[in-house]
Amino acid sequence: MVIQKCQSARRRGALIFEVVMAMTILVVAMLPLAFAMNSDAKLLRISYQRAVAMEIIDGEIEILSAGGWRDVPEGTHPFIVHAGAAANLPPGPFLLTHTAQHFRLEWSPEKKSGVGKIAREVTIK
Repeated sequence: MVIQKCQSARRRGALIFEVVMAMTILVVAMLPLAFAMNSDAKLLRISYQRAVAMEIIDGEIEILSAGGWRDVPEGTHPFIVHAGAAANLPPGPFLLTHTAQHFRLEWSPEKKSGVGKIAREVTIK
């Protein structure tokens, strides 16, 4: 009977060892996937913010080129956008530069976030 107890204790030890090894393999396999998902989420957020900034700037540049430019004095001015989607952007100013018949509207984030500067230019004839 004593021998049987030792065999069952060995079996339990072997089973615990197998479970620990299986969990180690699972963790080693899942850890890179977790980091990959995190970097994908960051890339998607940056792409979304670039798209939002481009849409806002494109719309505002169209309004300016359709006749809104007449109210803008020459020089560089902060530009206020009324788009609700601007709340999804990182903090940063919109700047409008007016020189003669040339307009440049740009947005740049205050901190480096991967989005970068977005700008559009138009020349009024």
